Amino acid sequence: MAHASPVSPLAPKTTPDVGPVAGVRFATAEAGIRYKGRTDVLLVEMDKGTSVAGVFTKSKCPSAPVEWCRANLPGGTARALVVNSGNANAFTGQKGRESTALTAKIAAEALGCAESEIFLASTGVIGEPLDATKYNGVLAETATRLAPLPWIDPARAIMTTDTFPKLATATATIDGVKVRIAGIAKGAGMIAPDMATMLSFVFTDAAIAAPALQALLSKGVVDSFNAVTIDGDTSTSDTLMMFATGAAGAPAITDAKDTRLASFRRALKGVLADLAEQVARDGEGARKLVRILVTGAVSKRSARRIAMSIANSPLVKTAVAGEDANWGRIVMAVGKAGEPAERDLLTISFGDIRVAYQGARDPAYDEAETSAYMKNDVIDITVDIGLGRGSDRVMTCDLTKEYIAINGDYRS
Repeated sequence: MAHASPVSPLAPKTTPDVGPVAGVRFATAEAGIRYKGRTDVLLVEMDKGTSVAGVFTKSKCPSAPVEWCRANLPGGTARALVVNSGNANAFTGQKGRESTALTAKIAAEALGCAESEIFLASTGVIGEPLDATKYNGVLAETATRLAPLPWIDPARAIMTTDTFPKLATATATIDGVKVRIAGIAKGAGMIAPDMATMLSFVFTDAAIAAPALQALLSKGVVDSFNAVTIDGDTSTSDTLMMFATGAAGAPAITDAKDTRLASFRRALKGVLADLAEQVARDGEGARKLVRILVTGAVSKRSARRIAMSIANSPLVKTAVAGEDANWGRIVMAVGKAGEPAERDLLTISFGDIRVAYQGARDPAYDEAETSAYMKNDVIDITVDIGLGRGSDRVMTCDLTKEYIAINGDYRS
């Protein structure tokens, strides 16, 4: 089994009280996919007419479940979601495709729906065949226990090296009708999302047509999950899906730009941002959350690339882990990003402390003050490029010896 770690010191102090989402029921089970003595399968059933949207990894080696979901997504409707942890069913060839088909068949029979309305996700070890026959009987039994609460159960069932379950919730109004959004996520390593993230599932009882839901999700991921990196490695299995049951009774929305969605858009943005930050807080071996803000770039895109260059630098991340105010490594990361930058215009700050200004160490630089700041659990790094108005913000964590320990014996 993967290396066990204590709960991250950056974990939220409380778990949100996520209420029921009308039209959504779920249950978890122990199928023995890889782990023993813990739940490793999640089955979610949704009302007929539920619309679906999704964004997935841009990896050229996607998992079989990612391919399955992409094939079914154009249908626009979903009745169920099946997630397993411990085995990614990635790089498993024809056997992997057969496993997804068998899983969908077993789930469809258990719930009485079409296989094309079943969506799948898997997370865990790459390259190990997934024995879908383990779902025989398990999904049928699980289907007898479906309930709208508690959300902590599905959040736990999808964990791998995560040290805490990740949940977020919000409410909104559409034309005066209250709707709920609930989301869960898993992810702690192999995190450099590109179009989605690890595994994350968001549910709402609003009535939003699939094309509009897709537009909302695709936009929402840009500054949330796609702005998080733990180690610069994008998973083969990255999957973010959203389901809208329409069971709240709010008016049906067909256009993502509909003004009646204003409250919903804000709420969805908050849920995605919350889940993304929890992923950053649970980075494998993490002891510090690092928030990087780049301003003064020639464009937002340029700012994002510079911020990611800083966030993915092992030298920057180890300096943070060692509580070393080594701003020279920030200069290095900006310089290697391949984006427009002028050395003599660069300004760098740690928190409210300006450490570098106009291409040199700040005249008021105080090593003791800056070193004291680096002992905080949350480190804010701000870099002003001084060339334009482009800005962007990304999140990462420090790089510790525990990261090596976790990944050095991940399969043992």
